Amino acid sequence: MPVIDLQLKAQLTNVTALVPDEAEGAYDWHFKMQCGTCKEVTEKFVTINDAETRNKPGSRGEANLVMRCKFCKREGAASILDRAVEYTGGDSGEEFATILSIECRGMEPVAFEPRGGWTAKGVDSNMRFEFDLDEGEWYGYDEKAGIEVSVADIEHRFQRGHEPKRAK
Repeated sequence: MPVIDLQLKAQLTNVTALVPDEAEGAYDWHFKMQCGTCKEVTEKFVTINDAETRNKPGSRGEANLVMRCKFCKREGAASILDRAVEYTGGDSGEEFATILSIECRGMEPVAFEPRGGWTAKGVDSNMRFEFDLDEGEWYGYDEKAGIEVSVADIEHRFQRGHEPKRAK
């Protein structure tokens, strides 16, 4: 079973510990998926949430996402295996880091959008910031430290990974 790692890189200014906000439960990850058979890509982004499972038809197994290709009608499934604790941006913010591992059967992700709520901590103040990345970036002000804070230039890539432990 192929495991795909979602890797993120972003320019963090005066913040660290970037993570999806799971205050209301598990996070909805948004991907465009490609069929492993005909290579058709979903028109819209689909949601994978590790708190939701669906039965795989013709199997006793479950997955976080089960869907049928609209073009060739083949079925595929994806399950979230592991999430990184946080993205820190490394020393210069120029390094990719794995933030999610997905086990894929019959499909795999080809695009990611960091929609919805995310959180980060102020580097100097340790203040917690909550924000949406629907626009692909965020700019704010750390009142405790008296400095501007931001998350910008978000990039992602997918890498073949190894099989980590399942997310809990």
